[in-house]
Amino acid sequence: MSDEGDSGTEPAADWPVELRGVTETVVATLGPNDRWNFAALGVHAPETDRGDGDASAGRPANPPATATTWGNTRTRRNFHRRGGGVVQFVSDPRAFVEAAMTIYERESPVLDSADAWAEVEATPVDSGADGGTEWETWELRPVDAAVERTRPFTINRGFGAVVDATVAASRLDVPAFDTGDLLDRLDYFAETVEKCGGDREREAFARIDELTGWRERAAARRNESF
Repeated sequence: MSDEGDSGTEPAADWPVELRGVTETVVATLGPNDRWNFAALGVHAPETDRGDGDASAGRPANPPATATTWGNTRTRRNFHRRGGGVVQFVSDPRAFVEAAMTIYERESPVLDSADAWAEVEATPVDSGADGGTEWETWELRPVDAAVERTRPFTINRGFGAVVDATVAASRLDVPAFDTGDLLDRLDYFAETVEKCGGDREREAFARIDELTGWRERAAARRNESF
């Protein structure tokens, strides 16, 4: 694995897993301090429903996956600086929370909990603003990839609730979103994790509690309503 993709070359690898809809991943990007920064990244599957591609119509035969960065994040800046990163597929919700909710850096780009990873070239293709937040869309093309472990992946509702909770928690105090609605969502996700999650999901949600203090805010809001 190289620190940077070979910009301008054809992809040298396929995605190591099947991408469907928006796949929640952890991405590592190399910062100016030569340490890898980890963040959550939703990867949109290629639009293969358009057919096999038609060069005359300007559509590639192998359309790339895409992802959108929101705000002036380290991931966005490092994508511009390095031209890519390492997308990894993790089944441990605790690793996802650390990437999504904290500034998490390491000297190596692949997490121990990664089941598979893909080194990608990232090319900016669109940008704009929504609710006062700048966004940028990237085409992602794998140049190297590996499967670290194969195993049956069991699903519980708690895992999905943890992922959704990181989204709601990251929007707290963002003017475009109603804080009360977000706290209600977090309360629902917390109940789902408690009822349907395992130890890892409960530990992951406890970390969200620690990082955001949302439960105290929700309690204060309920007291104000009396």
